[in-house]
Amino acid sequence: MEVPEEAAPEPSRPRRRGRTTLLLTGAALLGLVAGTCVGYLVQADRAPTRLPSLSQPELTQARGKGPAPLSAAHDRQVRTDGDLRKLLLKKPAGAKKAQWLDGSDGWMDLAGYAETFGGPEGAYRNMASTFRRAAVTAWETDSYTVEIRLVQYRQEEFMAARNSARDGQYWADGSHPWSEGDENTDSWTVPGTEDGMAYVHTVPDSEPGYEPLYAAEAHAWRGDIAVEIWVYSPTPITKKTILPLAERQMERL
Repeated sequence: MEVPEEAAPEPSRPRRRGRTTLLLTGAALLGLVAGTCVGYLVQADRAPTRLPSLSQPELTQARGKGPAPLSAAHDRQVRTDGDLRKLLLKKPAGAKKAQWLDGSDGWMDLAGYAETFGGPEGAYRNMASTFRRAAVTAWETDSYTVEIRLVQYRQEEFMAARNSARDGQYWADGSHPWSEGDENTDSWTVPGTEDGMAYVHTVPDSEPGYEPLYAAEAHAWRGDIAVEIWVYSPTPITKKTILPLAERQMERL
């Protein structure tokens, strides 16, 4: 007798979730809209909130006339932006103009000024962005030669005139070929300046075939102008020669 096979169970139908999800989503949206509307209605019934006032101290109006502008005699910028050569010291009575200045108009361009350095090419590159102009004068007496330079700089990023004066002081104070150490150099502060210095090198520069040559120098600055003074003589130079020169030149600035 054959045993009848059991009927295979019908596969269960998956539950339709779309309708339930749609109903829940719709309810959530209705709740959000209703909450937003209630918020607007509540805010509309409220009185506007006053903003806090800006706090500012009460300023007092100045009265009377302002200060009169400085005259050209007292405005340093007016003088230094004019003819720089007029601020150079005049040669003393009895002195004659240095021969190497013959044909010069008293100005020194960047190329000419760079030539006064031991490394002209490097000096030219270093000063190309800051050098503005330079005025120079020189004279000779029976005992010594004087050269004075006023070098004006553009000081947009740093104090170029001050740095130039300090560089000169560095080389003069112990690093000069005349000095061979600060024991052979005497120095003094230039009156009327904060850090201007004057130097006398007590040991001459001696080269075969040439007479010994003594040197003195001064380096200072005021505003955008660096002052360089050089004195050369076959005989020793004293403080009374270099220091008054530097003091009087600074007074003219």
